[in-house]
This record gives sequence, structure tokens and C-alpha cells, in this order.
Amino acid sequence: MTCEISGLNLWQWRQEAQASAIDAAILPSEVDWLLQELAGLDRLSLRLESFKYQSRIKLKIPFLELKQRWQQRIDQRVPIQYLAGSTPWRTFTLSVSPAVLIPRPETEELIDLAIAATILNPALKTGDWADLGTGSGAIAMGLADVFPNAIIHAVDCSSEALAIAQQNAQNLGFGDRVQFYQGNWLEPLEFLKGKLSGLVSNPPYIPSQMVRELQPEVTNHEPHLALDGGSDGLDCIRHLVTMAPNYLRIGGVWMVEMMAGQADAVTRLLTDQGSYGKIQIHRDLAGVERFATAIVLQS
Repeated sequence: MTCEISGLNLWQWRQEAQASAIDAAILPSEVDWLLQELAGLDRLSLRLESFKYQSRIKLKIPFLELKQRWQQRIDQRVPIQYLAGSTPWRTFTLSVSPAVLIPRPETEELIDLAIAATILNPALKTGDWADLGTGSGAIAMGLADVFPNAIIHAVDCSSEALAIAQQNAQNLGFGDRVQFYQGNWLEPLEFLKGKLSGLVSNPPYIPSQMVRELQPEVTNHEPHLALDGGSDGLDCIRHLVTMAPNYLRIGGVWMVEMMAGQADAVTRLLTDQGSYGKIQIHRDLAGVERFATAIVLQS
């Protein structure tokens, strides 16, 4: 369904919305994010405000609903990505909904780490990779993009999240190379024991108490299932450390995202498990120790 509005009327609303953003301590640029997605306006026309001279602009939703969505951003602190229904990630635009965690820019670096691992061991570029807790499918899409000769196995316990991930795979042309499974972590991949070239995950890693203390956009709207990592935030990472050697081939790569302050604990978990070598901690672009990688030496 498409609706139309005059460019002048939309420009007037944009002025009002930006003013309300400033009053609510929200970035005024978020208004333009919404207009790019729901009114099809590009950055240049928004910056120059040339769209106000258009006689008619097509909206993807009724104008009243556009206004209501922005009011949700102001009053309820609903993330702008959910209101727009999409978010940029690497070279993609991904569909998102409150069923999935909004993919963060720092998580993009997991794909770069996967590429780096295959430079050291080119055999890993083929075969089977797993994205565990796939959510929107962001990591799975990133892996499919850089490893065109691999099959990506994306797992999530949420059927609602898997529906979003499958939609993204179809929209981006990866439907034939990303396979989806509903279940807990590695359980649906029993048939791949000892065969995975790589295992990648952005698991829940925030301590339970801290989840309730995050900014309202996160605490009140993003799925706690994708955030809450137990009392110390490490429950899911412990499980992945323990189970992965049964599924990864010798020389296969294990990599996860974690939060600031967890690097030492994750390093100890990997070391004490006894199956891993070349354990490394990697900083994100902000300098935070954000990722852990390791190679499986024995199952």
C-alpha cells in the first residue's frame, strides 16, 4: 500500500519532528532515517531540502502512521531501526523487528576476522560455517557474502527471529546458501559433528542485572533472550566453548563477540577446555576488547 503527500507538507512535518527530537534529546538525523526508508528520499534531497518542491511524494505507509511511529520514538524510546523496519549492516540493508536484536556496527568486524582466519588457512573458505543465535541473520549474510563457496548454517531458538533472517536471505540473494534451523545452539547441527570449518556467534553476554539497567531503547524494546547471558554474562559463551570442539574440524576456527571486561575470563575458559590453540583477543574500532578467536587443535 502506498500513500501520497505533498513535498511541502512533508517538509513542514520534518521541521516539527526535528524540533521534537531536540527537545527529547534524540538525534534530529533520526527523522531523516525514517524518511529515507518510508518516503524513499535520498540523503542529498534531505540535506538540500529540495524534496519540498515535489508535488507528490509516495509514502510506504499512511502519513498518520508515519507521525505515530515518530511519536513512539519520542514517547516510548522505540529504536528508530524498528520503526523504519530496517538497518544498514556492512554492504546490506537488513529487515529488523522487535523479534531480533538490532545488528551493531562493531559486529561487522566478526566477518573481517573470519576472512583473516581463512587467509591463514584457505581450506576454511569452503565447507560448512555456523552462525549460532543468528537473530536477523546479519552474521550469516556476511559469511555468505565473503565465502561464496561455503554453506552457512544459521541457528536460532526463536521462530520469529528465523522468519526475519529467512526474509533477509531471500531479499539479498543468499537463500540457496544459507540454511536455517530452529533450536538451541549446536543441537540442530548434530549431522555436522567434526565437519564445521568455522563457528561464529554474537551470543547473549550481558549480565542479567545489567540488562535491566541499559538505556530504555534496549531494556524496553530489544529481546532479552538475545541480551541476557546469565549472572556473569558468560553462560552462553561457556556452552559454546565446551561444545564447539565436537563440531569443528581440526583447524576449524571458533569466534565470538563479548562485552568489555570479559576477555580474561573467556581466555581462561578456552585455555582450560584444552582443545584450543592460537587463542586471541581482538579489539573493536573503539579499542574495546570485543572478540575472541581460537583454533581447534583436537576434538
